[in-house]
Amino acid sequence: MMMKLNVKAFAIAMALVWGFGVFVGTWWIIVFSGAEPGETLIIGKFYFGYDVTPKGSFIGLAWALADGLIGGAIVAWLYNQLAGKFSSSSGG
Repeated sequence: MMMKLNVKAFAIAMALVWGFGVFVGTWWIIVFSGAEPGETLIIGKFYFGYDVTPKGSFIGLAWALADGLIGGAIVAWLYNQLAGKFSSSSGG
């Protein structure tokens, strides 16, 4: 019997992990790296409005939650599709 991922649960988990990571990572840079105020990282090229500022950490959090939710849903759905195909052909 194939184990399927719960798409909603996996998507929410990935959203929280990615959102928390971007938020904490931004604050880590602000506190410990001494980044220039308003400095834009590569992630700012993808997340409109993101920069290394307290305000930017919340903008990044919002984008990362959405990004993680969508990405997590796609990964879980794809896993379920592929696992179903491989488990029926391999017999276990």
